[in-house]
Amino acid sequence: MKRAIGLSCVLLGLAVCGCQKKAAPPAAAAGGMRAMPVQTVAVSLAPVPQSSEYVATIKSRRSATLQPQVDGRLNEITVRSGDHVKAGQAIMSIDPLHQQASVDSQRATERQKKAIYDYNTAQLDRQKRLFEAGIISRDLFEQAQRSYDDSKADYESAVASRKTQEAQLAYYTVVAPYDGVIGDIPVHIGDYVSPTTLLTTVDENKDLEAYIYVPTERTSQARMGLEVDVLDTSGKMLEKSKIDFISPQVDNTLQGILVKAPVHFGREMLRNSQLVKARVIWSTAPMAVVPVLAVTRQGGQSFVFVAKQQNGMFIATQIPVTLGDTVGNSYSVTSGLNAGDRVIVSSTQFLVNNMPVQPLGA
Repeated sequence: MKRAIGLSCVLLGLAVCGCQKKAAPPAAAAGGMRAMPVQTVAVSLAPVPQSSEYVATIKSRRSATLQPQVDGRLNEITVRSGDHVKAGQAIMSIDPLHQQASVDSQRATERQKKAIYDYNTAQLDRQKRLFEAGIISRDLFEQAQRSYDDSKADYESAVASRKTQEAQLAYYTVVAPYDGVIGDIPVHIGDYVSPTTLLTTVDENKDLEAYIYVPTERTSQARMGLEVDVLDTSGKMLEKSKIDFISPQVDNTLQGILVKAPVHFGREMLRNSQLVKARVIWSTAPMAVVPVLAVTRQGGQSFVFVAKQQNGMFIATQIPVTLGDTVGNSYSVTSGLNAGDRVIVSSTQFLVNNMPVQPLGA
């Protein structure tokens, strides 16, 4: 009887162990891939500028090309390229020897005419008194009057000629038309120059303007007051400006319309004829924006991972998106997302499509 009871217990124990081994697979399934903790950000709408970027040229409103007004040989250059000059400062001089001789001759002629004029003035005064006293005839008085008038006209003509020659002499000294910076000087002392010879340039490095050529298809959108971001060649913001001029004509060569925007950035940073970038902002519209950290790229396509709830858990869903302009540390998204979508912004390099995730705080 005891042996039977013991055998029954052994059989019962084996049956219990067999049942426990059959229940093990569900426990293994419950211990599968764990959800990765991630941080998410809700997609929001923000005002995003709709813009186009063009190459612009900086130009000074006061930029002079200096050419001589007389012929002659250069005998002095008093400045160097890059020098800052004041208005009226002498820059170069042309040998004035021949013109100085003309001035001296004209001054001598003026003195001669002045002597004759002074003599006839005295004669007219004397003849007038004699005529009034009845000592001489009217004919003699009128003759003295004519001599006076002729000598006066000759003297005034000589004065005018002398002033003209002196003004011509002043052209042999080339001066700065205003405060500015000297450009390249392609001539040398001893060169023979004429009114067609380029001597140098003077640029006033203020009151600058950005010259922007807008394509003709944008003509209807160009208007006064449009905002313009002036950037350097690396894309760094230099200044915000606004369009204050729109050309009424299309440039035949570039097939674009010239628009201008004033630039007041530091004089030492921008120079006349310097190339910069100009971003013309046509309008501003609300668009979905996502942090830069949320965007991944594969094969030239941009993607984001969105945490979507499915069957009581969250999974990372990879969604292709079309990006627009950057807004601070975010990208604008033109298609692919909706406001309220929860975009994953952490551990994106470890994510795969449909991977379970656990949004922190969710």
